[in-house]
Order: sequence, then structure tokens, then C-alpha cells
Amino acid sequence: MIWNPDGSTAELSGNGTRIAAKWLMERNGVEAVEIRVGPRVVAARATASGEIEQDMGDVEVYERERVAGLQVTPVSVGNPHAVVEGDPDDLPLIGPLLETHPRFPNRTNVQVARLDAPTKITARVWERGVGETQASGTSAVAVAAALAQNPAAVTFPGGTLHVRFEGRRAFLTGPAVRC
Repeated sequence: MIWNPDGSTAELSGNGTRIAAKWLMERNGVEAVEIRVGPRVVAARATASGEIEQDMGDVEVYERERVAGLQVTPVSVGNPHAVVEGDPDDLPLIGPLLETHPRFPNRTNVQVARLDAPTKITARVWERGVGETQASGTSAVAVAAALAQNPAAVTFPGGTLHVRFEGRRAFLTGPAVRC
């Protein structure tokens, strides 16, 4: 179970599972692990560059809709996301508005993303129960899926994550470093 600072639970954390995978690999001297998070199993492996690639499973992208006057693309990556294509600097206004909007009765993670070039995206994320965070693995997947970019480099204030799709299945690659 993953607990948010407000006491709510998150179904899945891409960054959290990547960190746990790296720790398990180092501790056990293996190159790949599987981590169960609720009903989902995230398979992870070390890449030649030392990053961790995760099989995040199937992603559902729903029809774009109008919510609170905004064009929103709902996405499920095992947890709910509401992606708005626009200026990431608008996140402080858009994030809290959509997180608690009645359209999302269990609240939602919110991303405001800008396509800078084919396969290059800049985004900021508002995580439900947390507020703005520096980066999010499942948000990177949601943004790439909503903007139909395959592969994609999604840059957050906290760094860049790489996403690719095989059909509906998402693969997320990024660093996991000890601070």
C-alpha cells in the first residue's frame, strides 16, 4: 500500500516502484525483479546505462472531454490521470481545480503538458493527496499516452523520464539514485 501525505492511498507509483526495484536488484544481486502493487505486477530490469526500465502494464486513454472549462484527456495507468495540453506554468491553478472536481469522485492526478517537439514533452504534475511534485512516473506515461507520443521524453522540473509503448502496454525508463 502506498500512502499519500494526506492519508489517502495511491494505487500505483512509477517512481516508487522504480526505486524499490533498484533497491531489490542491488540487495539480491539480480538484474530484474517483479513488484506487486495492488492487482498490478510491475516488472523491472536494469538497463546497460544503469537506469531502470519498468513494464507498467496496459494504459487506457479515454475520449477528451470538457471539465471545468478545460479540454481534459482522462487516462488510467492503474491510477487516474487528467491530462491538459497547455502551459505547464498553469498547473497551480489547474491542478487543485481538477483533482477535486466532481467529474473525478475519487480525485485524480493532474498533468499540464506541452509538446515541444515530436517525442519531447515538458510537463508539471499535481498528485492527488499530495499537491505539486517534482516528477511522476505514472504521470509521464499518462502524458505520453494522452499526447500520442511514442516514444516520448517527458521532462518535469525534477528530471526526464522516457516512455515507449507496445500496443497499449507502457514501458517507463528512468534513474533511481541514492541521495
